Amino acid sequence: MKNIKNQIAVAVLIIASSVLLYSCNTGNFLSNPATGAVSQQTLSNEKGAQALLVGAYGMLDGEESATPWAVSPDLWIWGALGGGMAHKGSESGDQPGLVPVVDMTITPSNGFLNDFWKAQYEGISRCNAVLKTLKTTKKLSDAKKTEIEAEARFLRGHYYFYLTKMFGKVPWIDQNTTDYKQKRTNVWPHIVKDFTFAYNNLPAVQSKAGKANKWAAAAYLGKAYLFQQDWQNAKKILDKTMANGATATGKPYHLVHHFEDNFRASTETNSETVFAVQFTGPDGTGGIWNSRRGDMLNYPYGGPTTCCGFFNPSQDLVNSFKTNSNGLPMPDSYNQGKMVTSDKGVSSSSHFTPYQGTLDPRLDWTVGRRGMPFHDYGPDPGQEWTRNNVYDSPYWGLKHMFWKATASKYENTNSWAPGSAVNYDIIRYDGVILMAAEADANLGDLDQARQLVNKIRSRIANESYGDGWVSYKLNKPYALATVGSQSAMTSLDASAGDWVIRTDKKATYQLLKSPASNANNWQEYKNANYKIGTYPSGSKWFANKQNAIQAVHFERKLELALEGHRFFDLARWGEAQQKLNAYYQYEGNKLGYPFQKGAHFAKYHDLYPIPQRQIDITSKNGQATLSQNPGYKQ
Repeated sequence: MKNIKNQIAVAVLIIASSVLLYSCNTGNFLSNPATGAVSQQTLSNEKGAQALLVGAYGMLDGEESATPWAVSPDLWIWGALGGGMAHKGSESGDQPGLVPVVDMTITPSNGFLNDFWKAQYEGISRCNAVLKTLKTTKKLSDAKKTEIEAEARFLRGHYYFYLTKMFGKVPWIDQNTTDYKQKRTNVWPHIVKDFTFAYNNLPAVQSKAGKANKWAAAAYLGKAYLFQQDWQNAKKILDKTMANGATATGKPYHLVHHFEDNFRASTETNSETVFAVQFTGPDGTGGIWNSRRGDMLNYPYGGPTTCCGFFNPSQDLVNSFKTNSNGLPMPDSYNQGKMVTSDKGVSSSSHFTPYQGTLDPRLDWTVGRRGMPFHDYGPDPGQEWTRNNVYDSPYWGLKHMFWKATASKYENTNSWAPGSAVNYDIIRYDGVILMAAEADANLGDLDQARQLVNKIRSRIANESYGDGWVSYKLNKPYALATVGSQSAMTSLDASAGDWVIRTDKKATYQLLKSPASNANNWQEYKNANYKIGTYPSGSKWFANKQNAIQAVHFERKLELALEGHRFFDLARWGEAQQKLNAYYQYEGNKLGYPFQKGAHFAKYHDLYPIPQRQIDITSKNGQATLSQNPGYKQ
């Protein structure tokens, strides 16, 4: 599952010393041979080409940056923080470069933008190195050359996709480019060509689970069409992917029974995996470079990992999981009425009653909240894990979080903050289904869109799924004891923070403060009130095109929450200004979070600014080659 990562270190050494690479953060040395460079002759064989290709995969995790969180492939900064799914967290002055993302005051001089730009072009450079090498590679069949070319072009399409959804028009640099100070251009046609070539020439089954296959290219091609609102072509390729697609190891695509299996290192490479960034736990390198380093800040402060208190899901996101009496979401009213109960400002030693209204079960596999099992670490204690109660929401992201029972295998502690072996799905099959539903809704096939959305919801609404819901049973492995009565509980030798399982109540009880003999010092945590249903025929949400599109968009928000898609979805839908200003109003003006209070999203914020550093270093004769996105001052 992870063995492609083991080849990357060697490949990167080869790449780093070659003369084939291009980086947008470079100077005149591009045209000069590097001291000790590996010769073209040495690389011009299958072994050299494959090593370069592995190096191209190696940039999927965004490394080569001093700030790994800025280039994290899950785009938690740009897609989740920027999209209103989470707060920055931590302290006010910690990582100040994140503040302009959450209040949309970002300027071209923000260094995180430059890090992101460089990382994607480094990936493109490595892909171009593969393609250039193939021209001189001998003793390699035409079929093998074509397959390697297809893989490199798939990866290049991915890196350009990331750049394009961030910045819009960007310079197109390929293996034939000699003048690297190019102007910005619309690269969507190039992206489509790369993914189309990959689709037509990649094998259906690959040698490793982490490699791109024919169907990963098909899905990504469909996504590229979707971003251009080419609904007909998107529907055509996505329908074909759903009907015939299979994973890199040959498993036909289908939704796994348990939603959470997509976020467990032991079960994540499954029939739902379309294309994922592969991560490892401790790998013998003494570092965490291969262990989801981009999310190293995003764990409870003082909790299971001690660091670092960033990336706190928003109340707006949590409220989105409320359901009505039929178990359906409320896309137009989820923030109205009673919000999902928050323990913000409530100490961990004080009693707290979690929300008892009906909820979508996906909430508690997505967000950690007080009183609910934090995987198998016990009940989330709330404020005790919060770094700063003013800036942090009382919630935690869970999709990148390893489990306590397997932490020795999947948590990497070789740095001041942990790494995780949980993969990041760039595209997953549930996402393919929702993209197809989006195409259908926009084409007016509303019942087909409804059926596809119901396919996503049915996974969790199915009665047999109940064993996969978050329940008090997850707290059992590390509980102080399992008892059958109050008297048995109060007779225990327990300390504040300990928890027990009460079989008579089918609930978790946590000791808030001593003495344990006082029953009033114990907090009862019941199972959440989960209720989820599917849209019936004739539902108002699929009665017209506008409602159907809104329902599909909202389902994507729920299913893919905190996975870095939200900002880019809102921008491409033309909804970012309306939805994010409503978010700022709710989180800032109503709930009092300081970074959102008074924030404003203008239409030009749909694209992030071109890094000023890149404008400065790519000028010709004193004139900037790169233009800035409208609305931003250079």
